[in-house]
Amino acid sequence: MSTAMAADLTSKQHRILQYLRDNAGTKTYFKSRLIGQELGMTAKEVGSNITALQDGNFDVEIEKWGYSSSTTWKVNV
Repeated sequence: MSTAMAADLTSKQHRILQYLRDNAGTKTYFKSRLIGQELGMTAKEVGSNITALQDGNFDVEIEKWGYSSSTTWKVNV
């Protein structure tokens, strides 16, 4: 990840990115609702901030995967 790209992220986006990096080694699928519970955000906040991470050049690949009971994200590190 470039330093310039990292500097452009909000604090919420940094927290989500770090959460995904920390947990993607043992999990592949993440629900916005559950990420939000862990980080003190709503599922909507997670969803709106995770799209910036999808579009950025980071060491994490994020793909929108499903919508049942909360958006599910497929994450590869």
